[in-house]
Amino acid sequence: MWTPSLLIGDDDRCLRETLNEVFRPRGFRTFLAADGEEALAILDSQEVHVALLDLHMPKLSGLEAIRLVRQRQLFMPCILVSASFDEGILSQARVLQLVRFLPKPFSMEEVIQAVLKALEENYGEIFLHFWPKRPQN
Repeated sequence: MWTPSLLIGDDDRCLRETLNEVFRPRGFRTFLAADGEEALAILDSQEVHVALLDLHMPKLSGLEAIRLVRQRQLFMPCILVSASFDEGILSQARVLQLVRFLPKPFSMEEVIQAVLKALEENYGEIFLHFWPKRPQN
């Protein structure tokens, strides 16, 4: 059976752990990163199906990490989260083929739906066939 994997990159430890506690019981394999460099190290060593990255992280921002991910020819869906998006950031993110933007603060339902939608849009039949009993909430 297919197990979706999620990279959670955010410098807020409490948020990372909360998201981990939300997604693990829903059948996800989760990887946690406190900064963009840790996120890249995880992507170099693990299969990740979707990345949820904060825009403002130390060492490498979420946007910089995604740029390096794309340079490595990794095209998994990425969701960028931030308390503020300006047109420059949105424009750069579109070039990098981000799946979506998620403004902070977000509800757990919003982040769950964003991740599930990214998986369904990008993996379609694989996602629906191998993970048909995914929890809705």
